[in-house]
Amino acid sequence: MLLALGPKAWPKLSQFKPLLRISGGETLHRNSRHWAGHGQRQGPGLRTRLLITALFGAGLGWAWLAARAEKEQWRQQQRTEALRQAAVGQGDFSLLDHKGQPRCKADFRGQWVLMYFGFTHCPDICPDELEKLVQVVRKLEAEPDLPLVQPVFITVDPERDDVAAMARYVQEFHPRLLGLTGSTEQVAHASRNYRVYYSAGPKDEDQDYIVDHSIAIYLLNPDGLFTDY
Repeated sequence: MLLALGPKAWPKLSQFKPLLRISGGETLHRNSRHWAGHGQRQGPGLRTRLLITALFGAGLGWAWLAARAEKEQWRQQQRTEALRQAAVGQGDFSLLDHKGQPRCKADFRGQWVLMYFGFTHCPDICPDELEKLVQVVRKLEAEPDLPLVQPVFITVDPERDDVAAMARYVQEFHPRLLGLTGSTEQVAHASRNYRVYYSAGPKDEDQDYIVDHSIAIYLLNPDGLFTDY
């Protein structure tokens, strides 16, 4: 405060000129011009004021960053709690991969998993979403200090997406993309566990149809728990 008010205070204080007592008790005011430059106290210099301003600004910046980090942490905790209460992906599933091998949820323990539900006859949305998924996987693969993430594609169209169809489809995206299929009941069970909606539309004259389904990429942690989407 003194440093900040100093520049305003010095002119006022300078009005009180020093007194000089001489012999005989006479008191004289010394000529102010005589004292100019001889012991006159100066206010804080420009460098000092800049330093104080910089320190003050740094303190405000640190406080703002700390408050922002605390707010973001609180938001993440709220989001995690909301996802936990949604009870997504807490059940098991039993399906076949695109090589015909049985697969269940326990097979992915110890791995991070990115999972997407769709179908191989999807004209645009599923290819776009799978491309987004594998782009993330490739970026993570480029970081040697990070664990591998297993990409998984589960069909919602078991009538057409058998093992052979899944094998042809997943090889177009990534060599580690795992395609999963099964019976109508098995696919329905897995979809319910992850709150996936799907419904086959009417067939056209070529017996072709579109499956309407929810669109989300799920992130599972190494304990098999749904973490985010």
